Parts: sequence; structure tokens; C-alpha cells
Amino acid sequence: MSVELNHTIVHCRDNRESAEFLAHILGLSTGDEWGPFIPLVLANGVTLDFATIPAGSITVQHYAFLVSEAEFDTAFSRIEERGITYWADPHRKLPGRINHNDGGRGVYFPDPSGHGMELITRPYGGWPEGSPVVPGS
Repeated sequence: MSVELNHTIVHCRDNRESAEFLAHILGLSTGDEWGPFIPLVLANGVTLDFATIPAGSITVQHYAFLVSEAEFDTAFSRIEERGITYWADPHRKLPGRINHNDGGRGVYFPDPSGHGMELITRPYGGWPEGSPVVPGS
């Protein structure tokens, strides 16, 4: 058997709020609560198990999701509809924009607990200087 990521735990202030937030953006459904976890299963079988922990105990993490062009369009429209602040870069220097790195599209946005969420349509081969960025789309 080859090594695969099966699941990871996402610490958050409210497991249901965070799981449902991401499920809505990605067009997925959360699973049934299991112990302290609200699961969100991704297409590749990886499960994000959202767990409520004390706010001071949350270490902000980064989660990147590879999506199709159509899924990006739908998810991005949900981000805009909710008025969620977004950036073209992980350093939050390019607000209100998406990137076009490696010929795809990418966007960064926070979840309710402050984790950095990212949607990309192509895996990155690096962060070349001068990557094209288009305001708002």
C-alpha cells in the first residue's frame, strides 16, 4: 500500500460553524458528528475532522484545495456573496484579487477560526516574481 493522507484534525472555535462554512464554499456536505468531530470528506478520500478547542489553543494553519475551473467559479462566487475578504497571495498584500500562477487561478481567504484557506485550479510549481494578478476575478 502506498502512503496516503487519510484525515487531519482542524482545531476551531466552533466545529459546526467551521465545517459548514468550508462545506458551503466547496459545495460539499458535512458528515454526522462523531465524538468531538464534524467531518468533511474531500473527493480524494481525505477527511477534515473539525474539533472545537479553546480559542487560545488554536494555531492558525493553511489548507489548500485543488479544484476544477468550474468549482473555482462556484466557490469564488460564494466567497464574494458572503462578503469574505480574499487575497491573491498568502501574505495578504493583494486584497480583492485572485492570482493566475502557473496558468491557473488561486485565491486565499480566512475561515471563521482564522485559518488560511486557499483554492487553486492548478498545483503551483513555485511563486515566480511578477505573477499576473487580475483584480476581482
